[in-house]
Amino acid sequence: MLRLFQRGHNEESSFVKYLRDAGMTIIEFDENGAQFAVKFAWGHGGGHLDGAMDNVPGHPGWHVAEFKTANNNSFNSTKKQGCREEKPVHWAQMQIYMHLTGMPQASYLVVNKNNDALFYEHVPYDADEAERLIAKAEYIVTSDGPPEKISSQPSAFACKFCDFKELCHYDATPKTNCRTCAFSTPEVDGDGRWSCEKHQKDITTQEQRLACEDHRFIPELLHNWAEKSGRVQDGNVPYKNLRTGAEFINGDAGYSSPEITAAQDIKFIGAAETDAIKAKMDARVIG
Repeated sequence: MLRLFQRGHNEESSFVKYLRDAGMTIIEFDENGAQFAVKFAWGHGGGHLDGAMDNVPGHPGWHVAEFKTANNNSFNSTKKQGCREEKPVHWAQMQIYMHLTGMPQASYLVVNKNNDALFYEHVPYDADEAERLIAKAEYIVTSDGPPEKISSQPSAFACKFCDFKELCHYDATPKTNCRTCAFSTPEVDGDGRWSCEKHQKDITTQEQRLACEDHRFIPELLHNWAEKSGRVQDGNVPYKNLRTGAEFINGDAGYSSPEITAAQDIKFIGAAETDAIKAKMDARVIG
């Protein structure tokens, strides 16, 4: 996977050479030698442009440059259907970049990893769509729970290849970090700032990844297999395991968040046998 990602990075310099050899102007880096960066949704969203282009035949003016690699099937589908239809994420990415940089168009270039064939598409700026996408990001950032599912059926095509299918449709539990904790909040001032209500402080990116022992899951993130069943007391959140009917606590008096994340079978959470072993041996769930 690392080599696959590196292949994509390596192609960027090839694209730049091809374009310059063809007489186009392309700027890869800003004055600090870094890729051009953009931010939105109060700094909680952002990205990096592959470059900015000018002197594109038939389309005068500056372009957002976006370079991609694709296998043969994906490449051919993109040629046939176009970027917006076949690669809507790439299309949305370019719309946001155009909106934030003021460039009114984009150049989308794809190389076929199987045979080195090249594909080019001119992508015009769609202000309404760009604003809608940014508004969607802001809505997600400020939401108390996960967004609505694309489909209620895990067999839906859009769900089949989603990295979060197990979390959305099945009994997987999210990772324990500050962003899954009910005490943390993404703030709408600052630059991607997160705060912790429990400890009354801003939390750095490193702290967010590690979380702390006071982590308590946002209840909606467990909704596939557990529901909140009572009032929170002393930081202990009561739940009912919907798969077994057993009661359990997310907190010091029951199961810590790392234990819930680690459980390979959530039927063990709240089970009488598990509770007995934890109490008798001062044990923790680790898998």
